Formats: sequence, C-alpha cells, structure tokens
Amino acid sequence: MSRRYIGWVAGTAAAVLVAAGAITYAVAEDTGGPDVRTPAAESADAGFARDMAVHHQQAVEMSYIVRDRTKDEEVRRLAYDIAQTQANQRGMLLGWLDLWELPKVSAEPPMTWMGMGGMASGKDGALMPGMATNTELKRLGSLSGRQAEILYLQLMTAHHQGGVHMAEGCVAKCTVDVEKRLAQGMVDSQRSEIELMAGMLEDRGARPRP
Repeated sequence: MSRRYIGWVAGTAAAVLVAAGAITYAVAEDTGGPDVRTPAAESADAGFARDMAVHHQQAVEMSYIVRDRTKDEEVRRLAYDIAQTQANQRGMLLGWLDLWELPKVSAEPPMTWMGMGGMASGKDGALMPGMATNTELKRLGSLSGRQAEILYLQLMTAHHQGGVHMAEGCVAKCTVDVEKRLAQGMVDSQRSEIELMAGMLEDRGARPRP
C-alpha cells in the first residue's frame, strides 16, 4: 500500500474537517430563519443525527484502540484520520440537535427513522448495522501487531458498510439540505475507505468478513 495513497486519505480527511465549520454555520442559517421549519424529534433529520453520533463514537473508539496496538504507520495514520473525521462529524450532529432544541436520545429503537427499528437487536452492544459487539472490541484490545491490524480493518469495513447504509437513508429521507450534503459526503468518503481497507487487508493476507 503506497504512502502516497495513505497521504491522499489524510488530505481528504483534512478537507472534511475544514469544511465542517462551514456546514455547521450553514445549518444554523438554514434553520434560523422564520420561514424554515425545525425538524421534529422523530424526523429522519433528528434520527440520523442521533444514531450516526452513536455509530461514529464506536468508530472513534476502535481507531484509538488499534493505534495503541500496532506500530504500522499506514494503519495508525488511517485510524487517526477516521477518528478525527468522525469525532468532528459527531460533534456537528450533536450540535445540530442542540440547535434544533431536540433530545439526543429517543425512546424508539435505533434506525426507526429509516423504518428499520428492529433490524439490529442491540445484543452485546451492536446497536446498529455494522457496529462491533462488545466482545469484538474487547478482543481488538487484546491483540497486537498484524492480528490487531487485520481485526480492526475487518471491523471498520463492516462499520463503514453500515454507516454508508445509514447515510444513504438520510440522503433519501432528511429534509435539511446541509445535513443531506454531509450524509452524501459520508457515503463518498467511507466507500473510498472501504476500498482502501480491502487493499490493506489483501496486503496482510486477509479479506473483509462476509
């Protein structure tokens, strides 16, 4: 895996972070006018913001775990980029809920806003599609070197696949334009990272999980 390709991912993540502030201000403008309707508590806009904030938090957690479990610079750099990008986006999503004066939790099951409230059982911590279980996170923290790298790349690939599915749902169902644009950006960047991680797994003699 070339360092130039990893550098491209880092540059992409930096661009996302730079754009984040502009998107946040745009949301404030879009929802601050007297003629603009604030999303309802159980709307797709609010549901996506709540659920993706939780989904992103686990990606950040996994990324920091693997950075402590390997010395491989490519994996460490990818993990750092994912952690920084998703932590920033998580802050934006929670900030929008504050702006809209909506709760950050719901009595409804995750994914209800997509009409898929029963899709994930929540068993062993896997609350939404693609999320790792508590057992898998514990195992990641017990491994080191190439074993940790492979498990992280497999878990993060599945995590991104679930995240893409959710973001596509927001693109289809959300009504706040800048939130829809952020969701589309998630789709594009995470698909690129899925492709990148497939190559990194191949370099290590492994494959994504079926």
